[in-house]
Amino acid sequence: MAFENETEERYNSKMAFIDIASLSFDDRLRLLDELWESLSTKPEAVPLTNAQREELDRRLDDLDREGPVGIPWEEVLGRIRERNR
Repeated sequence: MAFENETEERYNSKMAFIDIASLSFDDRLRLLDELWESLSTKPEAVPLTNAQREELDRRLDDLDREGPVGIPWEEVLGRIRERNR
């Protein structure tokens, strides 16, 4: 897939030039979000230990039993941004 390789090349070429310390808090959060999204395109490529896989299975079983619980990402992000103002 040419697009995947192009995307990976784009990330690789830009990664060498990012001075994270010079980024604003909001820009670092955006970068974190972009990095997470780039990893989620190929979840099978992220290695897991047996303990991590067991914990993931346990949490997925809980989710199947109880349904989604927790705080939506947008709310978490909003709380983080409010703390830093």
